[in-house]
This record gives sequence, structure tokens and C-alpha cells, in this order.
Amino acid sequence: MKNKVYDVAIIGAGIVGAMCAFYLSKYKLNVAVLEAGIDVASGTTRANSAIVHAGYDAAEGSLKAKLNVKGSLMVEPIAKQLGVHYQRCGSLVIGYSENDLEHLNRLLVRGKKNGVKGLEIIDENRLHEMEPNVSKNAKYALYAPSAGIVCPYDLAYATCENACTNGVEFFFEYKVDKIEKKGQTFMLYAGERLISSKYVVNCAGLYADEIAALIFESLPFKIIPRRGEYMLLDKSEAGVVKHTIFVTPSEKGKGILVSPTVDGNIIVGPNANVVESKADTGVTIEGLQEIAQGARTMVPEINLDSVITTFAGVRSTPTSGDFYIQASKKYPKFIHSAGIESPGLASSPAIAEYIIELLKKAGLKLKEKDSYIKTRTKNGNCKLFYDMTEEERKKAIQRDPAYAKMVCRCEMVTEGDIINAINRPIPAHTVDMVKRRTRAGMGRCQGGYCRARVAEIIARELNISVEEVKKFSSNSHILCGRTK
Repeated sequence: MKNKVYDVAIIGAGIVGAMCAFYLSKYKLNVAVLEAGIDVASGTTRANSAIVHAGYDAAEGSLKAKLNVKGSLMVEPIAKQLGVHYQRCGSLVIGYSENDLEHLNRLLVRGKKNGVKGLEIIDENRLHEMEPNVSKNAKYALYAPSAGIVCPYDLAYATCENACTNGVEFFFEYKVDKIEKKGQTFMLYAGERLISSKYVVNCAGLYADEIAALIFESLPFKIIPRRGEYMLLDKSEAGVVKHTIFVTPSEKGKGILVSPTVDGNIIVGPNANVVESKADTGVTIEGLQEIAQGARTMVPEINLDSVITTFAGVRSTPTSGDFYIQASKKYPKFIHSAGIESPGLASSPAIAEYIIELLKKAGLKLKEKDSYIKTRTKNGNCKLFYDMTEEERKKAIQRDPAYAKMVCRCEMVTEGDIINAINRPIPAHTVDMVKRRTRAGMGRCQGGYCRARVAEIIARELNISVEEVKKFSSNSHILCGRTK
């Protein structure tokens, strides 16, 4: 059988690759997404601050600034279209001294030059009126009302599910390890597996430099893996802050923040430490102490005894300080998207549009589909029981009695939610895949009550033994056998 040749292959299913798939699915194209991990958002997108930054921080005139400001305004309508939680909560960068005020004024000027709307410096009276729990030592703040929050992996799932619904094909555990060029086609190998495509988009995140090396090309900068550690607080702490709270940034970045999440928790972090391994997502005692101290400096009364989990993500920090989105000098139909660190989430829709323009310049013909489906799935049915109105819950239970069976008490996740997740366009087949799609196991007990039941439902729905159910990857067995 002759190997299928795709029009476009996207390497990487993080938020940038997801957005590229989402936008390309609107056109009459054969598109493939190749992801080294077992699921969408397996890398940096899975573990970050979840902030849709307004755009005042990036240097004026940079590509990062341009795409941040544009992209941040695009996230909300996409979230609304696909049923993703989004909240325009605004952000506050607080300052304690005259030196901080000078820096905040520089950010204000920069933000206005970048095109951020509504930016202003507020005094301590207004600051403490807006955020009563912020340190009384804080004297000033840069207020950015256009900043928001979103669940990064839910946004990635939603865009990828929509893309899949519209014909994009996804290949998981597909780690591209060799690339050959034959005529007008790129041959993308993962071991013995082969995907062929006329155009390629390198959205491999931390590994974008390694993908570039496969076509014997070096990016004009180095990617430095920088780990950020986080703490997540129980929903009982909701309301301790209403905006995303930053300190005046340093050379390491935006610094530690305290922010609400769209799911009702409070997130604290990250720090920023260079690590040797791109896969080093370990959490350290020293790191947690660092972010705890930073959080208490901003919000002294924050109750860090209510931490329900800790985690870390690794960022793709370029030595150039800017996004790198360009066609390969060697192969114009091979587009690199590299060095996409914060504010990559906020910038992602604009990055995708920028990439598509580069594809057009390279010769890709775009013709819109007549039958494009705008919803997340064909029937649009992906709303969780927790988010439903009482009337919607009654209808869901009438349609499927599984919605009347509560599995995760902390997050009010029903058996119907889990079955739905297992049968979505990009199905969940591990416990963690179900967790990120439904929040089963993300609450106060962190799966202590529901994990076994989730595993049983996965086994039943996939017609496998419960011993075959994995936690997060092909090698992460939960059970190894029966005791009796």
C-alpha cells in the first residue's frame, strides 16, 4: 500500500501545535499531528501558570510582544466557541519602593507601545481596595485589566478535539527521530513508523532544536531548560486573591505569582531554575520554600497549609530572548516555531496564524471547507456534570443514567463524564488522561477516593483488564496483579 502523503505535518501537540491544527482544520487539507507523548499537552503546556498575559512585559518591537498582545485577545472567543473556561480577571504587578515604581512605569510605557489597552498605575489605596489581602507594604501596582486565566491543557484538548472532528489525524507516542527529504516530500520517521508530508511545522517546544538538527540545521540560539515549581491550594482558599498578582519582575522573568484558577483553586509559583535535563520536572523542598516565601511576601495571610498538590514544568527559554518563528533556510516548506516560553499560551492563536502565513508564502494553497464544524465535537457534548445547570443535569441523567453515579466527590465528576472522556475524538485511556479531561482526582484527596473506580471504568469501557490500565504513560502500571 502506498504511503499517504499529508499536506502538513505538525510536530508537537502542545498549545502551539494544537492551535496550528485548529486553524488548519478549517481548510481543505490533509493534516497530521505527530506527538512524542501519549496525549495532547504532554510537555510544557501541561504544567504552567495558566495566565493569558496582557503583553506589557515583552520588549517593544519584538515578535513576542506583537503576538502576545494580538493572541491574548483571541483566546477568549476561541474558549467561548469550544466551551473552555476562561476568565478575564486582570493582573496586578505590585511594587514596594520608588525603584519598583520606576520599573512599573517602564512596563507601563512598554505596554502602551505594545498596544495593551487599559494599562494604568494605581496607588496603594486602590490596590488594597481591589485586593485586601495583598501585603500592606505594597505601595503601587501596574493594573492590566485585559489579562486572563484559562486551563492550558483544556484549551489544547478543545482545539485538538475540534481539529480531529474536522479531519486532522493525530499520531501519539510518535517521537520523530529521523527526517529525510525525497523530492517535494519530507519523510518523518519514528523508529519504523513513517509519516510523509509536503510541509512540516516544528512545534516541538523544548525539543525544537533537536528536530531542527534532524534536517542538519542549527537554530540561531540555544534553548535553555528552565524549571518552574508550583503549589496548588484547595478550593477552600478561593477568593484570597481575585486578580493574578505578580511582583515587579527580575532578570529571571515575571517571578512568583499568586493567582486564581478557572477551576476555583489558587496557584502559587513558579520559581525559575536552569536544569540539565529537559525532562526534569521534579519538585524540591528548596524550591517549594522559595515560592512559599515569595507568596507570603505578596499575600501574608495566604494559607499554605491548604496545599493539595505540587508540580513542576520546564520552560523552553531561548538565549535570544524572543520567539523564533521562521522558515528553514535550507527548506522553505519546513517552518520552525521555537523558543516559545511565556507568554506562549497567550500568544498561541496569533503564533498559529503567523505560521499559516509562512506556509502560504512557501506555497501552501488554502481553500476553506464548506462543512467546517465550529463546536468541539460533532454533537458538542463535552460539558461536565459540574458545569451543567440543574435542567441540563436532569436531561443528562435521562439520556444516560451513568451521570447519576458520582465517582469523584471532590470535583463532582460522574461516571457519565468519564465515559464521555473515554469516547471523545481524542480519547482518554489512562487515569491521568481522564483526570485532566474531567478533573477526577484533582480535588482535595488527589484521587485517594476515586482513582480505583476510574481505573475500573477505563478497563470496562476499553474491554481490558484493570491490570492493563496505566496512570500516565505506557510504562506506568497502577496494579501488577491480584493478592487474592
